[in-house]
Amino acid sequence: MNKAELVDAVREAAGLERRQAESAVEAVVDAIVNAVKANDRVSIPRFGTFNQTSRAARTGRNPQTGAPVKIAASKGVRFGPASAFKEALNAKGGAKKAAPAKKAGAKKAAPAKSAAKSSSTSKKTASAKKAAKSTKKR
Repeated sequence: MNKAELVDAVREAAGLERRQAESAVEAVVDAIVNAVKANDRVSIPRFGTFNQTSRAARTGRNPQTGAPVKIAASKGVRFGPASAFKEALNAKGGAKKAAPAKKAGAKKAAPAKSAAKSSSTSKKTASAKKAAKSTKKR
């Protein structure tokens, strides 16, 4: 989802005009950026938390020449999703289906072997035979 799609989703959900929805999305993003920039923790319930991180200055290597390169200290942002967000991502879709009712006296059909399983078994036996032959020759 890009910004335009997010604006459309906000417009439909809130019943706003497009310009109003766009300014609302901009206001939320600007508020988050300004708060994290001021080293504040931004916590949005059921969504997650934004925190500022700091990386110390260090010496790196130029991959082409191997020469040392100074890398300046920098700041970044870390997002930690809320538990409700994680649960929504990992939830299994839909309710479980009930098992079909068994008919009295119905015979259970034998499971069919898959072609992939039988071919992998034959490959294993063929490679085992080759290994056995090579050890016999020695």
